[in-house]
Amino acid sequence: MINTPSGVLLDVHTSALAGMGSMPRHFERWAALAADDHHPDADLSEELFRSRLISGDEALISLWDRHLTAWDFAENPQWAEDSPARTDERRAVVYERLRFGTELCKALDEVVPVAKVPGATVITREFTPWYTPERAAARPFYWTAYERKLRDKGWPEAAISSLDQASRAVIERLTDPEQPTARQAKGLVVGYVQSGKTANFTGVAAKAIDAGYRLVIVLGGTLNLLRAQTQRRLDMELIGQENILRGADVTDVDSLVGVDYVGDDEDWPKFVRHGGRPSTLGAFDIERLTTRDNDYKSLAQGIRALEFEKRVPTRPLHDPANLHHAAARVLVVKKNKAVLTKLVKDLKQIHGILGELPTLIIDDESDQASVNTSDPRKWEEGSTERTAINGLIAKLLGLLPRAQYVGYTATPFANVFIDPGDEEDIFPQDFLISLPRPTGYMGVQDFHDLDGVDDGESEGEAEKRHVRGIYDSTGDRLQEALDAFVLTGALKLYRAHHGTPDGPFRHHTMLVHESVRMAEHAALALRINTMWHNAAYMGSEGHARLASLFERDFHIHAIGSLPTPATYADLKPYVSEARRLINKGGTPVIVVNGASERDYSQSDLDFDRTPNVWKILVGGTKLSRGFTVEGLTITYYRRTTQQADTLMQMGRWFGFRPGYRDLVRLYIGREETLGRGRNARTVDLYEAFEAICRDEELFRTELTRYAPLVDGRPQVTPAQIPPLVAQHLPWVRPSARNKMFNAQLVEVRSPGVWEEPTAYPEDPDALRHNAECWAPVLGALSHAPVSLGVDGGPQFDARVGTVSHQDLLTVLCDLRWSVPAQFSPHLEFLLDAGREGGTIDDWVVIAPLQTSTRRSEARVLGHGPFSLARRKRRRGSLFGAIRDPKHVTAVTRLAGASHLTGNSAVEQHVRPRRGALVLYPVVESEPRILSDGSVDPRDLVMAFAFVAPPSTARGDRALVRFRAIDSTRAEAAIIDLDDIGS
Repeated sequence: MINTPSGVLLDVHTSALAGMGSMPRHFERWAALAADDHHPDADLSEELFRSRLISGDEALISLWDRHLTAWDFAENPQWAEDSPARTDERRAVVYERLRFGTELCKALDEVVPVAKVPGATVITREFTPWYTPERAAARPFYWTAYERKLRDKGWPEAAISSLDQASRAVIERLTDPEQPTARQAKGLVVGYVQSGKTANFTGVAAKAIDAGYRLVIVLGGTLNLLRAQTQRRLDMELIGQENILRGADVTDVDSLVGVDYVGDDEDWPKFVRHGGRPSTLGAFDIERLTTRDNDYKSLAQGIRALEFEKRVPTRPLHDPANLHHAAARVLVVKKNKAVLTKLVKDLKQIHGILGELPTLIIDDESDQASVNTSDPRKWEEGSTERTAINGLIAKLLGLLPRAQYVGYTATPFANVFIDPGDEEDIFPQDFLISLPRPTGYMGVQDFHDLDGVDDGESEGEAEKRHVRGIYDSTGDRLQEALDAFVLTGALKLYRAHHGTPDGPFRHHTMLVHESVRMAEHAALALRINTMWHNAAYMGSEGHARLASLFERDFHIHAIGSLPTPATYADLKPYVSEARRLINKGGTPVIVVNGASERDYSQSDLDFDRTPNVWKILVGGTKLSRGFTVEGLTITYYRRTTQQADTLMQMGRWFGFRPGYRDLVRLYIGREETLGRGRNARTVDLYEAFEAICRDEELFRTELTRYAPLVDGRPQVTPAQIPPLVAQHLPWVRPSARNKMFNAQLVEVRSPGVWEEPTAYPEDPDALRHNAECWAPVLGALSHAPVSLGVDGGPQFDARVGTVSHQDLLTVLCDLRWSVPAQFSPHLEFLLDAGREGGTIDDWVVIAPLQTSTRRSEARVLGHGPFSLARRKRRRGSLFGAIRDPKHVTAVTRLAGASHLTGNSAVEQHVRPRRGALVLYPVVESEPRILSDGSVDPRDLVMAFAFVAPPSTARGDRALVRFRAIDSTRAEAAIIDLDDIGS
């Protein structure tokens, strides 16, 4: 027992953990059982186990990483004693079931810390559970192969477990493929721009095929290149070599005719290997009806391609006796009218089997081309006219009664606001799943300070690090952007030479987008080429510019953990190689108009097959969604648009940037002209994009808040999402003017949550009215300021006072709003709290005071003086963020909703049934201060935020309450206005 080799210990632990199945059990017993046959003398003590962990036994640590993380991530397993997933409490339950000692637990926590990451957010209708852990474990062939592939690619266990749970959340809401009754489920998965949605739907496809879905149709983009990329990804990571070869001998050239990848794809050795034809290994094969180079043309071998051999001919295909022996078919098709028309035509010729065929339709970028954009006002009475792709998807669903539809997108609004009443359309009536932001992903928060002070003036940290504004005063900064591209290329080469993994540096790109006009693209490309050749990067002038840019920008913002030269002199030797790679082929520029497939078939643009793409891409809008610009480091964007979905295309600078996230720069127009002549106005593209980002982040936050079940039932269903979001986004409307949302949001309960209305009126008389409503509260505030702060955080001065709940309700009930429906559900909650005894007594009101030399102060209706906050309306009448982040913790503590400890001024105001409200007298421009030091109330927005005390919580009540406008059709999400009128 003294000298138990590492391999022996690993064998015993592997067998013991495998024997436990899906739950942790008494490890000592299972290990002893595992060792009994082959290693009876093995040392199974906790001391040896702990010492191997401390010494860094990689294989043993990897094994336990896999199992501990899987148990950490498991959603609501019976053994977990209601402990939340991905928490210390869950890990403690695991250790208790394993019966591990304290010291061993500490050692495991050290090498496998709990991944405290958010899970997927699920909004769902009630469904019948069928995809149990036992069902999943019974046939895991393709999921296991995919999981193994992800580990080979270097995915951490936490990321694999997160994908496992997110894909399980999709599968369990589809219909059981063995179910006798045909039923279609429709759902939507919302990811982030360029954040790995393909990995999720590959996992969903793997689990669906294992579970019994025998036809998988992936709608993969609108271009051949995008379709081929998706096909290759599925072939490489899911379908595998044996299914591609179908018995062909890789050493026999004649047998490889018509087989893709072999011999012309250097990554062929990396394609999944199953160890033999799956059908000979107790599983089943996958037959591809499309290949890398061939989109769907017609069913190969005619209709026979969809003929399934039944082991029991008298039973339907979906019967388990037949289903789990039949091969699966996979198609990856373009969202193209001609292609989908051929597929629909061929399917119509197949009789009988379609009604028995469990099918999964995965729609990548489902808000592109798939949504019905025809104008309902032009439809004939009683009919629905569809755009081409939407109509063909509807036909596919009609032909395949057992088809399940799952859309994937990063911009969900188009899908969420499809008419839920159109049963043939693709509204996600069964579920909507919001994926968590992946670890290492650069997204909205890296470029926009959404939690900063939204005064339109101060520059936040994210903006300082990554955003370079283009103003009239700065000139166009295009030369600087080109210099930044060369400089960051050199920095990547420097880092690779100093030990940073160079895989992410294979491609290095810059995107330039100024105009939508193709002729201007050509002129811009010529201008950049000229600028490039005159840049003198090998001369003293060029080096001087690069040295200056390095010192004033990239050196300052470099991440300390990544190799960065101390001076430009240390970087200079790498500049010539960066320039050579960019200029390879004689030109640094590729024009990508997207007018035809030809633009995307340029060899310099093939990120899969070209060893290094180091280029400047000119284009933008037509760079089709789903086309990932690999290695994107510098973006130059000046194109104006009024379309939200077009603005979201700007988000190409989002994505994974391992080893160079500190080098990413966005050069963006801050004073661009929109429109012509008298209608011309100046717009800030950075602010415009931030407004869209705020909408999307709000959408995700709302979903997260209302996802938890209450008494085992959903608080919100997918059909209630549109009216819920519409409270915050007044531009959201039902699909036709003669229709309205049937669900009306009545109440939003928010105990202990910071709430911040933003829909303040613009009319001067309404502003004065609101200021007068607040006058009694202003009079209740102390004249002498106090300093408020929490647990060593920032302190701030404020005037403080208290008002009764009834007095505050008197104010709130009389306020005017630009969008009354935004605040009314919150007011209903506060009114309801006042009617319930023992929930709320009074409110502490604070008016923060600024101390900077640039502060602006004024008296308000004879009270004060008060600090005036500068804020901006971001979308119509709606402001962006009202709050100052440094106020949030103190106000939350004042409401008793935080366990942090405040200073004496805070703690003396904390009461069990007391809420907290912060007043922000807001001005939108330089205020007019009258001779007596007061501000004209017609120029003043009396904004506020509040935190209701936790005592207003009711555990038996949902956080949201809806009312059906037409109660006879409570389940209908959208109804006709004409019906209401009659």
